[in-house]
Amino acid sequence: MAATTHTVTNQPPPLVGYDVFANDPALTEGITRYIAAERLDEVREELGTLGKAAGSAHAQHWAEQADRHPPVLRTHDRFGHRIDEVEFHPAWHRLLGHAVTSGLTGAWSRPDGHVRRTAGFIVWTQAEAGHGCPVSMTHAAVPALRAEPELAAEWEPLLTSPVYEHELRPVAEKGGALAGMAMTEKQGGSDVRANTTRAEPLAAPGEYVLTGHKWFCSAPMSDAFLVLAQAPGGLTCFLLPRVLPDGTRNAFRIQRLKDKLGNRSNASAEVEFDGRSWARRVGEEGRGVATIIEMVAATRLDCVSASAAVMRQAVTQAVHHSAHREAFGGRLIDKPLMRNVLADLVLESEAATTLALRLAAAYDGGTEQDRHFLRLAVPAAKYWVTKRCTPMVAEALECLGGNGYVEESGLPRLLREAPLNSIWEGAGNVQALDVLRALRREPEALNAFLTEVGAARGADHRLDRAIKGMLTELADLEGIEARARRLVERMALVLQGSLLVRHAPSEVSDAFCASRLGGDAGAAFGTLPHTLDLAAVVERARPVIDC
Repeated sequence: MAATTHTVTNQPPPLVGYDVFANDPALTEGITRYIAAERLDEVREELGTLGKAAGSAHAQHWAEQADRHPPVLRTHDRFGHRIDEVEFHPAWHRLLGHAVTSGLTGAWSRPDGHVRRTAGFIVWTQAEAGHGCPVSMTHAAVPALRAEPELAAEWEPLLTSPVYEHELRPVAEKGGALAGMAMTEKQGGSDVRANTTRAEPLAAPGEYVLTGHKWFCSAPMSDAFLVLAQAPGGLTCFLLPRVLPDGTRNAFRIQRLKDKLGNRSNASAEVEFDGRSWARRVGEEGRGVATIIEMVAATRLDCVSASAAVMRQAVTQAVHHSAHREAFGGRLIDKPLMRNVLADLVLESEAATTLALRLAAAYDGGTEQDRHFLRLAVPAAKYWVTKRCTPMVAEALECLGGNGYVEESGLPRLLREAPLNSIWEGAGNVQALDVLRALRREPEALNAFLTEVGAARGADHRLDRAIKGMLTELADLEGIEARARRLVERMALVLQGSLLVRHAPSEVSDAFCASRLGGDAGAAFGTLPHTLDLAAVVERARPVIDC
């Protein structure tokens, strides 16, 4: 008689063959809100194609392979020549190549470019998050390079190109290029003004050689890097290419790759400049921070977007599992307590996505009002959304029980990824202090922020009360640094609440305002007021498998 002990029952079907974009109402509604009507069909088709690819079996397979086979450093070739190359699994190149060819490095010159790119970044990051680092670095290098028009004219067409060519050779021979960044040093961390890397000018205008060590270099396999170094006139930004125009390798010594908690598919490195490392100045001497700050702002927005993507994928997995798993006589998704947990996770995800798209739309707006709004909203959003990612993903994993704790579920990879964006481009205290700096130095930024949140005044009494409390906090500057995290958290929540009240369905905004602004919730997820329409909130996150 055949054994029946291994009959599989009560397991959800694989979440594969679904459109990541079309199944995300916060994303699809945001696109309708911000994309010009004459381009809306084009953008929907573009994102739908990307969404189907992100939810496909081959993308999931690439993600598993890229995570299982992390990059390897090759310092020398077989004959002993120094090559300093990072070797990646083919799956990594497929993921990164698909991102580049889908336009995720080309936002700066396209109409509605930042909204469509941010939406695409949220969609494709759900396939695998690690390769998002070089995508983000390459995208963000463009505004920094514009400080030096000659360099921008040479490099911007390559960095925004939809052509992916990962081989190291002179960029004049390539159809597209990637950029990385090397700012952090072991003695300074976020305090880049303490950097000791030296830049000595050469005879040719704008050319230097660098000497020093960088503790963190992002995307070390890239074609060029933005680097901060001390020039005679002070801290200055430089562009350092990997391959020189004559085809020889620049002096760019990779000491080791970082062994990281998560983000395993992506390489981060320590690098050495040995006094022969040739670079070109970007902007004026002594203006390094001012030059590179636009790159930092763009990557901070990507931190928000990537966290929103990780959250969305986690809640999608949790809702899908709960919709098909039965326990105690019914489906988990129909159990009141599980529904409360799932609804709370959906709220966090929708608030993050809605905020990321609003920031992107402000980039596309490009007005002085938009610029002032971003000055406060970006660090506040980066602080709060990235901090919420880790506990939210952990709760989503718990929805799958033991199934979520095993690697095959994909949730452990998301959980390891979750803390990254809170650390990258300045951890929580750096963001909070940046908000304080903007409040003290740029009163127009606060006016723009208050104008944005004030657009929803009168629509929800809990939001109105939260705005009033935030204004009270802002009016009391005594000991404000010690209260900075509390203030920035309130600012981010008020901004999310304002956006949801204006743009989300009433069941979403009502639940958000009750729990996040009205205080009617506990400290853990799953403690929403039971009187809310939680079933409707959860249903918005339930994925539909197309095939």
